Amino acid sequence: MAIPFREVLNSGKFVITGEVGPPKGTNLEKMIHHIDLLKERVDALNVTDNQSSVMRFPSLGTCLLIKEHGGEPVFQMTCRDRNRLALQADLLFAYARGIRNVLCLTGDSITVGDHKEAKAVFDLDSVQLLHTVHTLESGWDIAGNELDGAVEFCVGACVTPDADPIEPQLIKFEKKVQAGIQFCQTQAIYDLDNFRKFMEYARKLDKNTKILAGIVLLVGARMARFMNESVPGIYVPEELIDELASAPKGKGLEKGIEIAGRLIRQIKEQAICDGVHIMAIGREELVPEILAAAGL
Repeated sequence: MAIPFREVLNSGKFVITGEVGPPKGTNLEKMIHHIDLLKERVDALNVTDNQSSVMRFPSLGTCLLIKEHGGEPVFQMTCRDRNRLALQADLLFAYARGIRNVLCLTGDSITVGDHKEAKAVFDLDSVQLLHTVHTLESGWDIAGNELDGAVEFCVGACVTPDADPIEPQLIKFEKKVQAGIQFCQTQAIYDLDNFRKFMEYARKLDKNTKILAGIVLLVGARMARFMNESVPGIYVPEELIDELASAPKGKGLEKGIEIAGRLIRQIKEQAICDGVHIMAIGREELVPEILAAAGL
C-alpha cells in the first residue's frame, strides 16, 4: 500500500517523484510496465495532462490505473482544455475514486501541439484553479452552490526558476503560495547556483511549501542545445553541454544518466530543496538507473 503523498511531504524525508506520460492511443502495456517498475521506487507518480497540447490518454484515467496497481498518483490538471464546470466535475470524480493529489497547471499553448485547430479554453488559470480546489474543500462550488460531499486534496503547482525575466515567475509563485499549495515542482533545472538563489527567495516567502527540483534526462548535447534554444525557462549550462558532447559515440545517454544522478545527489547532500521530480520523457524505464547514479 502506497504511503499518502501528504504524509511523505510532511515526513522530512528527501522526496522523489516520477512522471508517467500516457500513450497516444489505448495500448497501455508500456505505461503499465512503467507504473509497476516505478511505483515502489518513487513516492508518487505524476501523470501529464495532454502534455505540450498533444492529445493523449487522459491523466485522470491513468491516475486510476496507478491506484489499481498500488501506486500513489498525482493528477495533473490543466486549464487549457476544460472550463470551470468540467474542472470541478473532474475534481469531484477524482476524489470519489480515491485520488488525493492534484497539480494545478495553466497549460501549454494550443499552437505547440498536434491539434492546432482546437479552441483553447483557459476559463481559469492555475492560481484560480488552486482557489477552486480549496473552495470545493470548503463544501461549496465556485458559483456558491453547496456540495453534498466535499473534497480534500494535497495541492501543488509549478514554477520556472530559470525564467528570463524571473520577476513574473516570482510574482505568480507568491500567488500560488498564498493560494495554499503544499508542494511545488520546478521546470527542469541544471544551474544549481541559480537554483539556490530561487530557493533563498522561496524560503523567505514560505518555509512550509515543499519544493521539488525538476530533473529532465538529457540524452545528448543536441537535446541540451535544443532545450536552450526552443524551450522557454530551461537553461543548460555550456559546461554540461560540453560534457555531453565529449561522451564517446553512442554513450550520450549514459552521460545524461550520470549528469542527472549527480545533480540529484548534489541537491540532496547540499539540502538545496526538499526533493526532486524526475522527468524521463518516454524513457521511464531508465529512472531506476538515474536513482542508482544518485546513490538512492
